[in-house]
Amino acid sequence: MSHKATVWAIQQRGLKPATKIVLWFLCDRHNPDFGCFPTQARLADDAEMSISALNEHLTKLQELRLIHRVRVHDPRTHKRKATRYILGFEDGFPQEPTPETGDGFEGTDEEQDVDPTPDSGHGAISGFPAKPSPDFAESHLRNPETNLVREPLSKPVKEEEGAQACAAISDHFFGEVLLALGLDSTALPGWWQGWPPQLHVQRWRDDLGLTEAEIVAVAEASRQEHPEPPDGPKALDRAMQRAAQRKVEAAGQKRRKRRSEPAPAAKPITDLPAFYAKIVNADGYLPVSAISNTVRDAMLARGLVTPQRLRERGVR
Repeated sequence: MSHKATVWAIQQRGLKPATKIVLWFLCDRHNPDFGCFPTQARLADDAEMSISALNEHLTKLQELRLIHRVRVHDPRTHKRKATRYILGFEDGFPQEPTPETGDGFEGTDEEQDVDPTPDSGHGAISGFPAKPSPDFAESHLRNPETNLVREPLSKPVKEEEGAQACAAISDHFFGEVLLALGLDSTALPGWWQGWPPQLHVQRWRDDLGLTEAEIVAVAEASRQEHPEPPDGPKALDRAMQRAAQRKVEAAGQKRRKRRSEPAPAAKPITDLPAFYAKIVNADGYLPVSAISNTVRDAMLARGLVTPQRLRERGVR
């Protein structure tokens, strides 16, 4: 596999999730020295889809100028060998489409068993193969006018959703998770590479309701029980689920505690003259019968109200 190729695949935006999965597995089969020669049977098995569905995604990737497919034939027997895939970041990627672009095909036994090395008769690194035999040239070229992959009208919306899904979590947050697990982001094992692990981490946040800080804390705590980094994000699912359950239970206990606590008692009025004087002077509601002669005399004696103000409020 080529780390450069898989990183390049992750960086591509605007693809449907299934199309991006095909691109990632294609890049995972790339060899920096010899190129990319996976059989369609192998790619279909990697992406867990039929060969016909795989061809639709490969055609889409080629239309978007992310890959270039080159049919390769044995120069002596003219038998077809494994298709060569030139990736968009490679130096040999053609600037313009050529008539000899391969369209993909269902792999045969011979094509699946081919040894993809420079000595097996594949095209040069530039990506242009030897001219195919006349017996094959016409039968294996598709008519672009009759084989267009027609997308539904909702394509732009779905592609945007796919791009948002791939960028669901930030690289900084994902890097913090890897650091908490003791993984080197520059040399990740295969089960932590690509964007599927990032979407798995996203589900801990969106589906389980954990914050990014809580996810990092659970990842760090997991190393105390298991010193070795986990084999992929699924190995942490149980720990994340337990943390989410504890969070829900703690929130429930808080709510129950708040409901069981009695309401604070009202402070008793200890200074009746001052209390009623404030009401008299502020034109607040004042039931006259509430002020006894003792309270009235106390307000006057302390200078809290004037006799005129009492008369205005009807207190005699």
